[in-house]
Amino acid sequence: MCMAVPSRIIAIDNGVATVEAFGATRTTSLMLLDEEVAVGDFVILGAGGNFASEKVSAEQAAESLAYLAEVLDSGLA
Repeated sequence: MCMAVPSRIIAIDNGVATVEAFGATRTTSLMLLDEEVAVGDFVILGAGGNFASEKVSAEQAAESLAYLAEVLDSGLA
């Protein structure tokens, strides 16, 4: 099963972003996005995390992250 976790962009260098979610960072390509993103924006990573596939609003990201944190805290994950 694949779960999309919104990740916040913390740095961008030459089309590659460093993103953070739940304290973990990774790098991901921005080449598949059809809109501009900036540091502080949230993106959804595709399977494997190698490519950002979609930009999401901060509100949508916060809602998703809160739900995922609740699931993780419940021990169901």
